[in-house]
Amino acid sequence: MSYPYQGNPGYGAPPGGYGPPQPGYPQQGAPQPGFPQQGGYGQVSMPTVESASAAAYGTSSGGYPSQPGQIGFDVGGPPPAAGYGPPPVASYGAPQPPQPAMPSSYGPPQPQYQSSTPAYGSAPGYNPPPQGGYGPPQPQGGFNPPPQQPTPGYNQGFPQSGQSYGASAPPPAGGSYGAPPPQQQGGYGAPSSQPGSYGQPTSQPGGYGQPTGQPQSYGQQQQPPSQQYGSQPPRPSQPAGAANAFVQKTEGTLKPCKNFNAENDANILRKAMKGFGTDEKAIIDVLAFRSGEQRQQIRTMFKTMFGKDLIKELKSELGGKFEDCIVALMMPWDEFDAYELKRAMKGIGTDEDAMIEILCSRSNKQIQEIIATYKRLYGRKLEDDIISDTSGHFKRLMVSMASGGRMENQNVDPTKAQQDAQRLLQAGEKKLGTDESTFNAIMASQSYEQLRAVFDAYHKMAGKDIEQSIKSEMSGNLEIGMLAIVRVVKNRPAYFAQKLYHSMKGLGTDDRTLIRIVVTRAEVDMVQIKQEFQRLYGKSLDTFIREDTSGDYKKVLMALVAQGGY
Repeated sequence: MSYPYQGNPGYGAPPGGYGPPQPGYPQQGAPQPGFPQQGGYGQVSMPTVESASAAAYGTSSGGYPSQPGQIGFDVGGPPPAAGYGPPPVASYGAPQPPQPAMPSSYGPPQPQYQSSTPAYGSAPGYNPPPQGGYGPPQPQGGFNPPPQQPTPGYNQGFPQSGQSYGASAPPPAGGSYGAPPPQQQGGYGAPSSQPGSYGQPTSQPGGYGQPTGQPQSYGQQQQPPSQQYGSQPPRPSQPAGAANAFVQKTEGTLKPCKNFNAENDANILRKAMKGFGTDEKAIIDVLAFRSGEQRQQIRTMFKTMFGKDLIKELKSELGGKFEDCIVALMMPWDEFDAYELKRAMKGIGTDEDAMIEILCSRSNKQIQEIIATYKRLYGRKLEDDIISDTSGHFKRLMVSMASGGRMENQNVDPTKAQQDAQRLLQAGEKKLGTDESTFNAIMASQSYEQLRAVFDAYHKMAGKDIEQSIKSEMSGNLEIGMLAIVRVVKNRPAYFAQKLYHSMKGLGTDDRTLIRIVVTRAEVDMVQIKQEFQRLYGKSLDTFIREDTSGDYKKVLMALVAQGGY
């Protein structure tokens, strides 16, 4: 290989002339120490492979004629593309022009491998570099750039203006310079998404420092904490007849107070009951416009500030149905349900209607909480009191409902629904007498969604609604209990709308039922209950309450039902 001809008067330029002189290169006619002068036009030549090998090892191998204008050596085959193939032989004691650096995906340019051996496959008996060595990277499906002509001067291999370090030219749009060597997969190279960027993306879908095999790239949004820190994984998708297919949206009329302050409310209640007389309006304005949780905070703060139990103070100041409603509001829901069940079975007679309403309309979780609270408050098992206070098939139905074991997450099975509908038909309409046990087994165990499918299938088989069959086949409290289950399954808000209507219909008022339903449903589904009431009876629930109650009792009920006023 020869240095470019620098121009000497009287001599023609060598074939394929080389352009103007460059600073730093030896000029024609200037002898250099340690190098012999050549004939012809006085050109200074680089040591050849033979001379370098002989100087180092004392031997000489065959010569490789240099080819002007090409970096590297001619090994007898087609010339390699610029920037690829083996790098030039390092000469001893002679300056070398900087070589173009290979593109790298993994940081600054790697040191160039210096070798005096020909390229792989060019000479017999040549052994390729070891796997993972310093040889040039082989393309792995990346973009192979077109051959680049070397640029004379000293700046080859260094970043140019607008160009990344380690690349002689920006990559073409939509691609980058080849794939990295296999041994460097999964490293810390930044993705090459912009032209001329530092490095290039790896073959895996991850990116910056991403471990091998991870499909998620650096900086990608993580999964929500609900799926990371011990919570249950999302349930798999269910078929069209899944247990959640009939979930009805509900809304209460009583909402939490936005500017709630338990200390201020405790002071207001204390002032309302202190001294001579009672400020019932102040009590309604606080307790009828706070959620159940907020009311419990007020109760705790009242005892903390004044050393007295708020419920006992209210009982001592109030009376009648107004007192019953306010006390019901101040009790936690599970304590109130347990209290109502105890009251229904206490003394002579039994309020079966209250038992049926509570046990046939609460969820499994609510039933279990009621059982625990009942035991805590009264020192007895709820089931034992039910057994001692009821009898016959009605007792069996109440015990079944109080077990809280309904298959709530059961998916709808149309085949089983057909079979159960046939069993109900055989146990009632097509049987002399009634097999109440079959009705009990199906009504108490199947999910509400499955029971809806059973009722639909029954209507097609029998040509009549299941309610009509129950009325004709059963009587007394068992009939009331079975009808309650059917109506809750079909439309829970409509069931409570019917209960409210009958509590105020005719002479007198069933205040216990009215208070119980208004207090327990005000935060749950009172909006839907009011809609069903209007649809069924053509009159608003608000109007019924205003016409059937009076005084502070009416005011507190209206505050709970009328959404914002009384």
